[in-house]
Amino acid sequence: MAKILMSKATAVWLLDNTSLTFKQISDFCELHVLEVESMANGEVVGKMPGINPINSKILTLEEIKKCETNPKSKLKVNKSSLPKPKKITKGTKYTPIAKRQERPGAIKWLLKEFPSISDNEICKLIRTTKNTVDSIRNKSHWNYENIIAKDPLRLGFCNEKDLNKISEIHKKNEEEEKTDELDKI
Repeated sequence: MAKILMSKATAVWLLDNTSLTFKQISDFCELHVLEVESMANGEVVGKMPGINPINSKILTLEEIKKCETNPKSKLKVNKSSLPKPKKITKGTKYTPIAKRQERPGAIKWLLKEFPSISDNEICKLIRTTKNTVDSIRNKSHWNYENIIAKDPLRLGFCNEKDLNKISEIHKKNEEEEKTDELDKI
């Protein structure tokens, strides 16, 4: 069951405006029965205003009336027709000091594997600066001779999903370029 926001304020409104049992309200609001009972007696909440769960589309009037007629039934949260937000995972944002010197190796690996990859894509994927990517692409990085190309996934700079997405995009681009070259011949 989905948790409701401001459960005490919702319980206050249900106590004031419905004939639901303490048990029904406590189950719905995820509060203890004694807490709901003390709210009804005015011992706990004081002057807390109630929040109407019908206006906030947590409950429907039909659901409340159904539960008022049958004290053994439980209130159910109204299902929203809106899609649930997707969690965005971008991987780790903090790179430990010990791994920071390995970031140029990840950049070199990406440039070697996907020559057509843009600087912005690399910056977003492994969280680095454009200057660093540009200096490695142009071989003007101060330590370029000592940089060893290493997979950014194994180093922990990106997740597999993001790396696969970039590899699919650039494989398609390479295949299109090859077919264009064959068409010219």
